[in-house]
Amino acid sequence: MIDWLIHIVIDAGVLLLAAKYMPKVELKGFKTALIVALMIGVLSFFLSWILTLILNIATLGIFYFLGIGFITRIIAYAIIIELADKFSSDFKTRGFAPSLWLAIILAVVAAIIDAIIL
Repeated sequence: MIDWLIHIVIDAGVLLLAAKYMPKVELKGFKTALIVALMIGVLSFFLSWILTLILNIATLGIFYFLGIGFITRIIAYAIIIELADKFSSDFKTRGFAPSLWLAIILAVVAAIIDAIIL
């Protein structure tokens, strides 16, 4: 539980930094960043496996068999970020590319945090 809370707070910080340096990402403040990070976490928990499965079926599992299945997970995560964008009025990404970059950045930061915590 504590690990998950650490991820939410750090993801909120990453979202704030990304909004500051990425012109196509808009975020109102830290409170909004926490809410969006929480939304992304909850949506990821409930939808990530379904989206990954759908993407694996759509690509005939090519990425999975090539050993680069993380690509479908990143795309699923970008879709989840787009959903969080639709649910929040204070968080906006203009286009799919910024959501994809956010997904990549959040995945890299999460991997680093997991390596430090575990």
